[in-house]
Amino acid sequence: MTYKSKLKGEFIDSLFEAIMLLESEEECYRFFEDIATISELKALGQRLEVAKMLERDCTYTEIAETTGASTATISRVKRCLNYGEDGYKLVLSKLKDKENK
Repeated sequence: MTYKSKLKGEFIDSLFEAIMLLESEEECYRFFEDIATISELKALGQRLEVAKMLERDCTYTEIAETTGASTATISRVKRCLNYGEDGYKLVLSKLKDKENK
């Protein structure tokens, strides 16, 4: 079964194809520093850290203090974890598998 995204389109397909071609952390840094602002990248990194902390059952207060995320951001990430497309869960599972190797 093929996943149907609301984002699906030629430009997004091309972006994801480019991302999947990156082979190292250095290549990721070089590409993402050119394609996105520092603020955008920091926000994405923050959301991933929020998701990790929610998976560990940390409180909103702990998460806000550690990440600097607002309660609105924490709530949005939690909503995605519970009712989203399981993208966070997929990545968190892969990260956990990588740590266990």
